[in-house]
Amino acid sequence: MLAKLVPDAEAFARAIAAHDAAVSAHGLGIWLGNEPTFTLMQSTAPEWLTEAVGAEKTERARQIVLELTKQAPHAVLLRSIGRKYAGEAEARFSFGIFGRRDGRRIYDGPPDPWQTSATGSADLAPFHAQLASELSQAGLACRAFAGTSDLRILFAREQATRLPDSLEEERLLRASVHHAPLTETSSCDDLAKEGLFLLLLRKNDEGAAVLELPSLPDLDLFCALLECAARAARAAMLPALVLCGFPPPVTAECTFLTVTPDPAVVEINMPPFASVGEFLEQNRHAYAAAAAAGLTPYRLRHNGVVADSGGAGQITFGGSSPSESPFLRVPQLLPRLLRYVLRHPCFSYLFAHDYVGASGQSVRPDERGADTLAELRLSLALLEAQPQVDAATLWQSLAPCLTDPTGNAHRAELNVEKLWNPAEPGRGQLGLVEMRALRMQDTPERAAALGALMRAVIAMLMVREYHDELSDQSALLHDRFALPYFLEADLEEVLRDLTAAGFGFDASLEAELRRDGFRHFATIEYAGVELTLRRGLEFWPLVGDVTLQQGSSRLVDASTARLELVLRAADAQGEELLAGCELRALDHVLPLHTETDARGVARVFAVRYRSFRPRQGLHPLLGEQSPLTLSLSHPKLDQALELNLYDWKPSGGGYDALPSDIAEARSRRVARCVTRRLPRVELGAPKAIAPRALSAHALDLRYPSTG
Repeated sequence: MLAKLVPDAEAFARAIAAHDAAVSAHGLGIWLGNEPTFTLMQSTAPEWLTEAVGAEKTERARQIVLELTKQAPHAVLLRSIGRKYAGEAEARFSFGIFGRRDGRRIYDGPPDPWQTSATGSADLAPFHAQLASELSQAGLACRAFAGTSDLRILFAREQATRLPDSLEEERLLRASVHHAPLTETSSCDDLAKEGLFLLLLRKNDEGAAVLELPSLPDLDLFCALLECAARAARAAMLPALVLCGFPPPVTAECTFLTVTPDPAVVEINMPPFASVGEFLEQNRHAYAAAAAAGLTPYRLRHNGVVADSGGAGQITFGGSSPSESPFLRVPQLLPRLLRYVLRHPCFSYLFAHDYVGASGQSVRPDERGADTLAELRLSLALLEAQPQVDAATLWQSLAPCLTDPTGNAHRAELNVEKLWNPAEPGRGQLGLVEMRALRMQDTPERAAALGALMRAVIAMLMVREYHDELSDQSALLHDRFALPYFLEADLEEVLRDLTAAGFGFDASLEAELRRDGFRHFATIEYAGVELTLRRGLEFWPLVGDVTLQQGSSRLVDASTARLELVLRAADAQGEELLAGCELRALDHVLPLHTETDARGVARVFAVRYRSFRPRQGLHPLLGEQSPLTLSLSHPKLDQALELNLYDWKPSGGGYDALPSDIAEARSRRVARCVTRRLPRVELGAPKAIAPRALSAHALDLRYPSTG
């Protein structure tokens, strides 16, 4: 059965509060933030499958940011410039909400046109003159002039600053940053680096006034500019004002939430929070705003498979400022965290998206091979031999090993791009570590539970030494730990560690971490024995030249599926028969492992097979192996159970439409499992297994049979 998606609200809130209290009691100061991503589930338009930008996506993002402004009446709506990517005509949009953490209003001028029904074309001339006057009265050196199609003001922080004499200087007449040609420097404000700040005043297509902001170095100057703009706009009787341009400076005193596009999704970049309680509250607002705009945190496939949104659910950890980052205050923390995460593959795979492994989006160091693991082991030994390590040395020691096999640091499971990268002062030196092996979670409660889990691990490693050797999981990594059963057992070990360290969780939070119903196909009863089928993990390889696949989307062969099979006793008869049950896949007898857990005895194994034949992929000689035929029997019983697992509609043909919701998706998964009873004698003699087809925990049915 699929567990309910939302836990008891009061019990879950108490569990989160208890976690926050445990961390606070140690004065650890571990902040966390995330970037939830949402998609238009039923759409097959490119902007919701592969492309980053599109008109509908822009409109849905606008709806989201407007909904979120209702939760932040003290903040201001900014339409700042977004990221610029090669091959895209313009910079991506970035709709932001900027405010103070203490709740004080940061701007009291006319609202953005999206936030008001007031109409009428703006007269820029009075606003231009009044704004120049306000800046001068605020003690800022100021000069107003006209551009080619707009009005401009150049100002500096100090009255004594000498402004350029020539108003024809090319940089003073630069194009709007929103429409500047895409170059390596087009996202940089070169004037601001010299202490000169350029404002552009223009009208948009609807006739509303637009003020394009420069890149400002600190919060005080940014707030002073907002105050001047608000007073000038009110004096000029502007009904509305768009604030755009460069993004604002962000400090521990303020929050900046942005809504931006990414391939297939709209992404909400949340500000960091000092507690999981705040994280949960604000994520609830974000999920609700996305839902109001018609977007979901997952996609449903025609055959009932639940995939994530197409983005991911990374969670980032740090401090209230770079200097307060736990990873910089306790230099031993990151080496400990690396060793602990590599010791426990549940962090890598249990909560992950579909694209894991060396070709995936969150590569473990040991998935790059023995050489990388050996170098990382040496790096850790050298770091731990030092009595004190500075931030730059910590980053330089570990960053080379924390990449994917092509050297892409953004695809590492533990991403340290923003820890302390000297090549990127500012953005790269924030003291942050990002946990990337997380799918976009279906509920904010699930996201908060994962935030609490990783935060508790960080807290434990801050207050307790951890000396376990860097783990080499070897062949078990993509075999044993490809199965949910063993990942769940690994999670239980982590939970026991946290409890022993004083950072354990209440039952409600633990239950949320254990919820994993989307992998479930069916549970079938046979003479008091239950057979449960769940989707295991696969580690799909890249297809073609890896060096040509460095974009946001890469081609993999996703045709291999792994199915976890678990037998348990459902009653007294099942307890008697369980040990003697024979489970076959395509007439191969599976060598089941006998395990024991809190529920009792379980017999576990997996099969791998080609679920479809890809248009472009590996092994052209290998055909589709769906439906997958399984049989369950016992020598004492005359009847056997035959099960056929289809990867598509059992009756043939296509589905009329995508599932409308999670419940319908589950019913389609269950319907793909077709069973019948047959005389055991009809099973016949089992087939021999090709030696290469058998690993410790799975039978690979893609290998030709030997008999």
